[in-house]
Amino acid sequence: MADWLGQAASALGVDALEEGLQQRLLDAARDVAHGVERKLTPIATYLVGAAVEKRVAAGEERHAAFASAIEDLERAIDADHA
Repeated sequence: MADWLGQAASALGVDALEEGLQQRLLDAARDVAHGVERKLTPIATYLVGAAVEKRVAAGEERHAAFASAIEDLERAIDADHA
């Protein structure tokens, strides 16, 4: 899996996601799929990526931007259940 993700990242001209961050994204995707709506999962993960890039462009460090984007997504999932 890691080899394919590395190849995909290279083909897309982006840095590959670290293994620990991959797991956080997979966990968040699972939460969207099971807690909100399965078909929204790819769009939600796209939105996380867009949020990360926006935060990095504003000067936030990539790892912190990723962590905060995942946390924001988790809050949105929780709010959907409230």
